[in-house]
Order: sequence, then C-alpha cells, then structure tokens
Amino acid sequence: MLSIIEQIKQGKLWDFHGGIHPAENKLLSSKQPIKAAGIPSELVLPLKQHIGSRGDIIVNIGDHVLKGQPLTQGDIAMCVPIHAPSSGTITAIEQRTTAHPSGLTDLSIVISTDNQDTWCRGTQYPDYQDRDPAELIEAIRLAGIAGLGGAGFPTARKLQGGLGNVDILIINAAECEPYITADDRLMQDYADEVIEGIRILRHIIAPKLTIIGIEDNKPDAIKALEACVSEDDNILIRVIPTKYPSGSSKQLVKILTGREVPSQARSTSIGVIMQNVGTAFAIKRAIVDGEPLIERVVTLTGEAFKERGNVFALLGTPIAYLLEKFGYQADKKYPRVIIGGSLMGFTLPHANVPITKITNCILTPKRKELPLHTYEMACIRCSACADACPSSLLPQQLQWYAKDKNYEKCEEYNLSDCIECGACAYVCPSEIPLVQYYRQAKAEIWERKQDEMSAERARQRFEAKQQRMERDKAERENRFAKAATDRRQQMATTGGDDAVAAAIARVKAKQAAATDTAPAAVKPAVAAAIAKAKARQAASTSEANAVPDNSEMAALRKQRKLQAREQKAAKHAELMQQQTGTEQPAEQVTDKKDAVAAAVARAKARKAAQQQQATSAVEPTAEVNTDVASDPKKAAVAAAVARAKARKAAQQAPSTPAAEATDEVNANVESDPKKAAVAAAVARAKARKAAQQVPSTPAAEATDEVNANVESDPKKAAVAAAVARAKARKAAQQEQATAAAEPTPEVNTDVASDPKKAAVAAAVARAKARKAAQQEQATAATEPTDEVNANVASDPKKAAVAAAVARAKARKAAQQEQATAVAEPTDEVNANVESDSKKAAVAAAVARAKARKAAQQINKVQPNIEEE
Repeated sequence: MLSIIEQIKQGKLWDFHGGIHPAENKLLSSKQPIKAAGIPSELVLPLKQHIGSRGDIIVNIGDHVLKGQPLTQGDIAMCVPIHAPSSGTITAIEQRTTAHPSGLTDLSIVISTDNQDTWCRGTQYPDYQDRDPAELIEAIRLAGIAGLGGAGFPTARKLQGGLGNVDILIINAAECEPYITADDRLMQDYADEVIEGIRILRHIIAPKLTIIGIEDNKPDAIKALEACVSEDDNILIRVIPTKYPSGSSKQLVKILTGREVPSQARSTSIGVIMQNVGTAFAIKRAIVDGEPLIERVVTLTGEAFKERGNVFALLGTPIAYLLEKFGYQADKKYPRVIIGGSLMGFTLPHANVPITKITNCILTPKRKELPLHTYEMACIRCSACADACPSSLLPQQLQWYAKDKNYEKCEEYNLSDCIECGACAYVCPSEIPLVQYYRQAKAEIWERKQDEMSAERARQRFEAKQQRMERDKAERENRFAKAATDRRQQMATTGGDDAVAAAIARVKAKQAAATDTAPAAVKPAVAAAIAKAKARQAASTSEANAVPDNSEMAALRKQRKLQAREQKAAKHAELMQQQTGTEQPAEQVTDKKDAVAAAVARAKARKAAQQQQATSAVEPTAEVNTDVASDPKKAAVAAAVARAKARKAAQQAPSTPAAEATDEVNANVESDPKKAAVAAAVARAKARKAAQQVPSTPAAEATDEVNANVESDPKKAAVAAAVARAKARKAAQQEQATAAAEPTPEVNTDVASDPKKAAVAAAVARAKARKAAQQEQATAATEPTDEVNANVASDPKKAAVAAAVARAKARKAAQQEQATAVAEPTDEVNANVESDSKKAAVAAAVARAKARKAAQQINKVQPNIEEE
C-alpha cells in the first residue's frame, strides 16, 4: 500500500463534506496589477492585530519614528510587535474603533506622517540557509508577522510547534472566498518572492513534502508559480477543484492529504503545517530584506468602487482614505462597506476604521449586486444547512442552543469546530443569519472561560497566601520559642534568673508596697465620711428590719372621725333650716363670713352677666353656705372648686349642655383646708367619670331632699350641694318663662346690718327666682325631679352621676329660655350694699386672692391625698 506522500505525488486528491459553489465575482479586481495605495496623513495602529496578547508600548506621544521602527515589544511567542508603517510623529495613544463586527475599540497608536517615508530597516539574513531555524523564527517574530490568510495566528509560534513534528508543509493559495483576489494577484506579480518565502519555510521546518494548494480558477497564478519552481525545490503545485470553502485550513488538509484534523486540535497534531501565500511573501521580506510587516495586499472591489483592484496598503491606513482615493460612490439607499468577502465578511459601523494585518478585502456592493437579507423567518427543518456544513456539524441545533443561550449544549455539539464560513446561512431558505448566532455564542463561551480562569487563579493565589501566612506564623512561633529557650539557658549558665520572672517579681513587690502604705495615706476627713456612710447604712438596715409603729396615725384617724360626726350633726341641722326657710341666727355670722359671701356673690353675678351676653343663658347663683365663712381659706377653696366644676362640665358635655351648679358647698370640708382640697378634687374626678359613662342618656334624678347619709362623707355632701344648686337654677328658669312675678323671700333682718350680708341675700333671692321660672317653663317635661333617692348618697359614684345629670338638665333649660327670648329677671339689690362700695370691692379682691392661693394649695396637696 502506498504511503500518503506517494499518493500525493501521484496526484491523488480527497474531498470534504458539504461545501457550496457561490458566484465568484473575482474578475472585478483580478485584471489589474497590484499598485501602492499611498501614504495617508494619519495612521492608526491598534496594538492587537493578531491572536494572542498585545505588546508593551515603547514610544511616547511626541516621539518621531521611522518607517519600520518597532512601537511595541513582547517576550512571549504569542505576542508579536507592531511597527511604524511610515515615518512621522506620534500624536496620540488612545482608544480607536477597530475592524470588528460590533465596532469595538482598542488602544491604538496614532502617527501623523511626514511623507518622507524614511526607513529604519532591521537585520537581514540573505544567507538564511546557513542560519539556525530558531534564529530565523525569532527574526520572524520580531518582524511582527502573523497569518495573513485571515486568522492572524502568530507565525513564529506556529513554526515552533511544527519543528520536528511535521512531514508535510502546505502553502494555502486556494483563496476560495468570492470577490477576494489578493493572493491571486500576489502570485501573479510576485511569484518569485513567494517561492523564496516558501524556501525559507522549508529550511526552518525541513518537511518531507511541500505542497502549494491552488484552485483551478487561477490559471495565471498557476503559470507564474510553475515558472518560478525548479526541480531541486521539491515543491508540488497541486490544483484543486473550485469549491467553497476549500481554502479553510482543515478542509484543504483533507483535500490534499486525506487526513482529518481532530476536533479542537491543530493540523500540527497530524503532522501537517499550513501557511498562507501572503505569509510566505512577508517572511521573505523580513528575512532577506529586513522589512517588518508594515503593509499588505488589500482587494478593493464592488460596483461602488470606480477603480477596482488590489493595492499595497500600509497598516493603519484608514478605510475612508482608500474609499476617497479610489472613487467610492455609495449606494443611495443602502450604502455598505464590508471587510472580507461576501460570505465571511462583516459590515463596518463607519469608514474610520484602519487596515490591520488580517484585512484582505474591502467590498462595497450595491443593492442589486449583493441583495440584503430580508426578515428572518422560522426554520422549516429542511436540513440544507447540515448538508452544506464543511465541518459536519448540525447548524440547526446549534442555532437553537445559541439562541436559547444554552452554551453547554453548544459546546457539546462542537460549536468550536465551526469555521464561520457562512455556507449554512448561504443555503438557508429562511434567511436565518446562523453565523451571527454562532459568533455571539463563541464570544460568550470565551468570556465565561476567561472568568473561570480568573477565578481559578484567584483561588490559587488565595490558597498560596493562606499557606504562606501559616508558614510565617509557625516560623515566628518557633523563633520565639527558640529565643526563650536560648535565654533561659543563657541565664542558667551565667547563674542569673530569668529576666521575665525578675520583672514580674518587681511588679508584685511594688504592688505590695503600695498596699501597705495605702491606709496611712487616708486623710481624716475621708475616714470620717466613710464612718458616717457606714453608720447611715447600718441605721437604714435596722429600720428596714424594725416593725413600723402606726399607733399615732391610728389615734389621729380616730380623732378625725369624731370631728366628722360632730360636724355632720351640725350641718344637717343647718341644711334643714335652709330647706325649711328658717332664718339663720345672726350671731353665727362673722365679719369674715360676710366678706367671703359678698365676694362670692359678686363673682357669680359678674359671671352670669358675661354668659348672658355671649350665649343668652342664665348662670344661676345659688345660696352659699354660711358655714364656709368660718375660715377665708375654706371659703376660697369652696369657690374655686365650684368654678372648676362648672368649666369641666361645660367641656365634657358640648352636645348636652348642662347648667353649672354653684349653690352650696358642704361645710364638712371646713375643718381642714387640705381636706377641703382633697374633697373637691375627688368630687371633680367622680363627676367627670360619671359624665363620660352617661353622655347622652340623662336619667331623671330627684333633687328635693338629700338623704342625711351623705353627711357621713365630705364627697357625698359635695354631690348633694351640686344637686341642690341645679334645682335652684331650674326653678329660676321656669319662673322666668311663665313671666311670673319673681318671688323674693324674706331676707334675714340680721343681714341688713351689714352691706355684705345684704348683697349675699340679694344674690340668693335672684337665684331662687330663676329656679322658679325654669321649673314653671319645663312643666311639660316628663322627667321627675322631686326627690332624690337616699340610696344615691350611699355611693359617691352615684352621687356624681346625679350631679352631672342635674347640671345637664339645667343647661338645657337655659338654652330653651334663650330660644323663647325670655328676659332675664333682674331683682333689686339691697340698698344696704351701696352704703359702702369700697368695703365691698376690698372684700371681693381679698376673696379672689384667697381663692387663687387655695387653688395653688390644691395643686400641691392633690398628689398626697389620703383616703380615710
């Protein structure tokens, strides 16, 4: 059986799966020889124009550079430098748009050319046959040569991987992409230099066989190569059928050798290395002439170009410069500038994009020449894409997974083997841009892998840091332990003690000395204070353990109860006298009582006049118990309590107006001003609570007689007094409504002797007159008001409720009186009051002052109420 090399020499060819035969359109640009594109005013050189890492910038803004001068440098095989395509000045180092489908930017060096084109040639190796291959590979790397077929893989790195591992060298001259004729014209015009570059590659790799694979649609190039190849070169020119994409690396290897490159592997793994025709030409220029890669052949084609052909364009030349120079006339409706061919190329976002090492064609088609894709339609599962795929993939499934972002499935279906030839999209009847989906999925997969690699590096660095810290900690502990051991041994050898132990002993000695001297330092004043504190603490402890003696308080409480009983009997007799109309003995009324009574009467009269002007309601003024006159303080307290109750009742019952009762104050509270204040406060609180519990349901309460049982408690007495005042007001309103003559009861002849007594008697008479008028006006009411159940007095709460109800009824009667526009009766004031107006005014002022003072005492006494 013949070997692969023997079969190749005999002219055997193989075929690959799939492939298409699109329109070539190569005659548009292959008729004219290559010419120079010229030197633009500005060159933009992206730092990364190849597969791998970018180099480090070794120039600065403002530097003047020469043609061929390196601008970057790198020490690894996957990093190739870039050089100045022409002499000029560096004006900027910034981000510029690069030749990418997404219009991405990259850091670029901008050179403003000087049109001098001054050279800075590198090292030349005209005797390359005598040089070591490693030296030539390094020279190729320093010249910045990368694959010019479109992939941009660093040539030096590929040659290093093929040393001693390959037996077949393939020169790719197929150029299967429609419209592109750069390699065709290069072989026609510079065939001798291309063959010389192939000889250099053969010297470096030393293969058993060298093959030039070229399609049969390039007869002129085939003749030119055959004319330059001799029998000693051992170079085979193999013409292959025209089929797209036969120019792809894996497909050309399959056609020429019958070997298949494994998935995710390179051709060197099967003993084959491949280089492009343009790469061989650049290698010859770099090794023999000392010229780095600063220009390449670019095809300018498409009906929008007035001058079509191939040009030597400097790297970094803006595409806009070429469009303007060669007569670009954009299509009116759909102007397009495509980098690459019609199948593998992509449309630029704008024309300010530079030429790079992998730019081989600029296509400017018109709308009729290269129709635009219409709208993407649904896949009809025709399997035409799978039949055309040269890599034997399943484009339909890959498109689904890529669209669904299921990148694990994409890798499972070998998306990385896709060469992005566009054959699947070319034959798709639904016009699905399959290659775009694949490119996006590849970019996403690559980015995820980079993130995983970064995370793995970070994890390794973190673990290394943790190990280093633990190692340092262990070394430090060992160092300290060794130092302590050495110190103890040294102290033991010299007969001394441990320095640390000695220091601890000294500290303890100082503390003991301080403790011994502390008692002597205490001052006598401090010692006395400490002794007092201890004695006080002992006294408080003994008091806490002793049994309290309440005998004194019990005796006082018993005495107060006896006094209360005596006062109840006396007040009951006085109350009976007032109810029966019996005149009060004049000798029991003192000057102080008379003054207080007169002041109270004047205050009530003034208040009634104010209320009559604002609300036309009558403020009745009832009798004031003469017993409160025994002490001016008690009288002031009683007056203040009455006024406070009136205001509180008006605020709590806005919708149920009640007349404020202010007739009598229980005399039982007179024995002590504190008791009076307590009784008044308790009465107000119970009245307020009762008013809240019964706001809208006033119950009929009798108000004629009060059970004598209320006298046992000052609170009950206050409630009874409030009920009596309400009855008096109601009677006055009834009497006024019926327009009856105002009765004026007899005034005690004893009061005539004093103007103050006369004023009090007059006020009492007016109050009774209003009460009679109110009772007569409300005769239609069914609410009984005759008698008050004596049981009410047995409970302070019930008494408070009764008082609140009575006040509400009185206020309601006052409003009725206002509606009927009944005039308020005004009685005659006893002329005796007028006998001395100055005394009355003085007495009123004194009474008001005492009332204010009593109110202040009430506020002070209230928190310390003691119930009996």
